[in-house]
Amino acid sequence: MAEAKRSPATDAAAALVRALFDRGIRHFVVSPGSRSQALALAAAELEKHGAALHVRIDERVAGFTALGIGRELRVPAAVICTSGTAVANLLPAVLEAHHAGVPLLLLTADRPPELRGIGANQATRQVGIFAPNVRYEADLPVPDETDAAGTSSQTMMLRDVAGAAVTAALGDGAWAAGPVHLNLPYREPLAGVLPEWFRPASDPKSPEPNIADVEDVANASGALYQGGGGIGEVCELDGAVEPFSLSRGPRTIVIAGADATSAAEQLAHDGSWPLVAEIVSGSRFGRYLVHGYRDVLRQLGGNVERAVVFGHPTLSREVVALLSRDDVEVIAVRGPGEPLNLNGATVAAESVAVRAGDADREWLGQWMRASRAASVDLAPPAPDADALSSAEPRERLGAIAAELGVIRAPLDRAALVDAVWRATWPHDRLMFGSSRLVRVADTVLAGKKVPVHANRGLAGIDGTVATAMGIALASQIAGSPGVTRAVLGDLAFLYDVGALLLPLQEPAPRLQLIVGNDRGGTIFDGLEVASVASDAAFSRVQYTPHNANLEQLAAAYGWEFHRPKTRGELDQVLTGHVAGRQLIEVTLER
Repeated sequence: MAEAKRSPATDAAAALVRALFDRGIRHFVVSPGSRSQALALAAAELEKHGAALHVRIDERVAGFTALGIGRELRVPAAVICTSGTAVANLLPAVLEAHHAGVPLLLLTADRPPELRGIGANQATRQVGIFAPNVRYEADLPVPDETDAAGTSSQTMMLRDVAGAAVTAALGDGAWAAGPVHLNLPYREPLAGVLPEWFRPASDPKSPEPNIADVEDVANASGALYQGGGGIGEVCELDGAVEPFSLSRGPRTIVIAGADATSAAEQLAHDGSWPLVAEIVSGSRFGRYLVHGYRDVLRQLGGNVERAVVFGHPTLSREVVALLSRDDVEVIAVRGPGEPLNLNGATVAAESVAVRAGDADREWLGQWMRASRAASVDLAPPAPDADALSSAEPRERLGAIAAELGVIRAPLDRAALVDAVWRATWPHDRLMFGSSRLVRVADTVLAGKKVPVHANRGLAGIDGTVATAMGIALASQIAGSPGVTRAVLGDLAFLYDVGALLLPLQEPAPRLQLIVGNDRGGTIFDGLEVASVASDAAFSRVQYTPHNANLEQLAAAYGWEFHRPKTRGELDQVLTGHVAGRQLIEVTLER
């Protein structure tokens, strides 16, 4: 091998990318660029050895795609990008990962130090750009040597950094899982021949890798009630950590916010306490689930003495008001995201355990009776079998007309979310965008144990399509069954429309985007601004009406398109065969 074909940048990139692969990182999301070419080519080579490579031309889309992968697997995906504005475009995904506690690795190529701050092309201050929001960051030295044997001090340092980065992204005990930033300056030549030692273990010429079993770390299950596991999982703590002991005495409710997982339902069951579970919690099921919880909280919330919280509650003012009261003992179980302390006196607990004793049946009974009264039944009436088979023509025709009426019923928001909820099962994945529809779903949908995702760390509308794509890619690894469905509004869809683009070389996951299109931001209709702004100003700067043609967008990006007009048509699309990407537009009245 001629020395002219060797590059310090390539050997350093190979050492880092291979070390991440050896530590269990299997997803690499790449945005093309010049300064990052050595990293990208190393990731492309690993695709031959079991890594999954996802190429996205938009770094914001790349960041949220990696976020979706991390949400689903609880193992970070590595994002590779070039220098300059490319790095800045990762910030929205970094913020969401920080606040929601999602593992994420950022590998940002950079100009060498001598080109920073002197007006050099595509050079800016990348060091510390994510500083308040990352678990670990490093501005690595510029590679200055090639490494034919894979044993140089530079290679050893990069392997150590890779280990520290993965550990920090997964959460090391002191910190929850979250984003990690490695800034990687390179000098030209930026690309060369990959070193022989780069080949992973699938190649008999290479040594056996030391693969850290990060999936066991991320998805460990046990008996303590702790937030932050994989989807539907309960994480186990070190045996030396004593759980917070919950007595039976105070009138208690369990509150499950975003990413609470099934741990909240389990605690409610064992404590015989009412469960207030947001639709995005992963805990909306079980015998003690409170239906129509907003109404019930308005009735009974004043009597609550203690609230045990899992996840990040964001969808109702009633819950926020309860958790902000200074006369309520609030115990927040540590989850994957930012610590909760709305009343300034919330107790943080690594885990909780229920003491032995008699359940307060009177307290639970009050909530269950109120729950039954507040529940919403969206199921269409069962067919009148007797009338349909009647010999009396008038009776039979009336029954047929009633059935046709059900099938042809126009769609509204409640019917939309109900149809999606009924079509989704444990082998599927469901994501809600930060649109009006998630609040409708939270208000009307009954209990069901399905895996639910949502970017509620900061509740932004950006990145919804890309996150759903990442969830779909991660959940359908190795032919796993199921469909990923994302329910979002038209503005959230249009905001992230670039995420519809998928390279020709990459297989399309089974993904249904269900867009409730009311031609603008109708979520603002229910906020204070609607009562104080003029109609013209409100429409211009809040409602922001549009005339986008979603069918043409679907065609441009190669998505299958459907526009069901009735509940029957929507049910058919949702439950039919899904072979790839589908965009389903449901037209809604404002």
